[in-house]
Amino acid sequence: MKFGVNTFIWAANIDADLLARFAAIQREGFDGVELPLIHPENVPVGEIRRSLADQRLDCTFCSVLPQGFSAISEDAAVRQKTRAHLAECVRVAAEAGARTIAGPLYSPVGYLPGRRRTEDEWKRGVECYQSLGGTLQSHGVTIAVEPLNRFETYFLNTAADAARFVGEVGHPNVGVLFDTFHANIEEKDVAAALRSVDGSLKHFHACENDRGTPGSGHVDWPGVFQALRDLRYDGWVTIESFGFALGELSAAASIWRDLAPRAEDIAFEGVRFLKTGLQPEPRAQA
Repeated sequence: MKFGVNTFIWAANIDADLLARFAAIQREGFDGVELPLIHPENVPVGEIRRSLADQRLDCTFCSVLPQGFSAISEDAAVRQKTRAHLAECVRVAAEAGARTIAGPLYSPVGYLPGRRRTEDEWKRGVECYQSLGGTLQSHGVTIAVEPLNRFETYFLNTAADAARFVGEVGHPNVGVLFDTFHANIEEKDVAAALRSVDGSLKHFHACENDRGTPGSGHVDWPGVFQALRDLRYDGWVTIESFGFALGELSAAASIWRDLAPRAEDIAFEGVRFLKTGLQPEPRAQA
């Protein structure tokens, strides 16, 4: 198991100040960072690779679709544009050394048409990801599709939705991102929902119910930790939260108050909690 932290805790973009934080992130016990990949043309691939190598860190990327893009749009031109955009994200992620892109990559966050999803939208989403299979495989990258809570999307809200979606896509490089913040809102039993994803689980976001420090709220962490053990999950456990003064990004994530004395406390206290909780269970004495 590897422990990562989403850099949205500190910054909305990848710049020199953020790259300079990698040393402290590594010292605090993280194995890697999760970086934003919204506009692939703006990702400083060379600087990222050098900074990761200097600090002996790995990386994953998180992404959302910008406005005007959608894998489920009824407009064929929009869907084609979105497939091209996702393919470019895959190429850039691989060039930076990442093997995972995670996020709700089907429609823009916050797009709520006031109705349930349609079967046509579902089929269009599945077809989009099926068409990306060859690109993903050739670059060695996996996309982990994220269900969001009902206030952020109408398309995928539950683990069962996401597992069915990637099951119909039917490609080994397309799986599920399970996020405990969203699951805490949508699932009856967070641990049971996590178990239900089983072989589709490709990425995991360890988030408290208020997006604060993991372990400081009411997420069922003992149940979640046991579910991860039962699934023999050995991928990334990544803390995702958002800084308090990141302008449009903080507003988009509805961060209206400080969630910890310092934003970085969410990361550095959180990783200690997660490592303690996910220690291997002691073997029974013979």
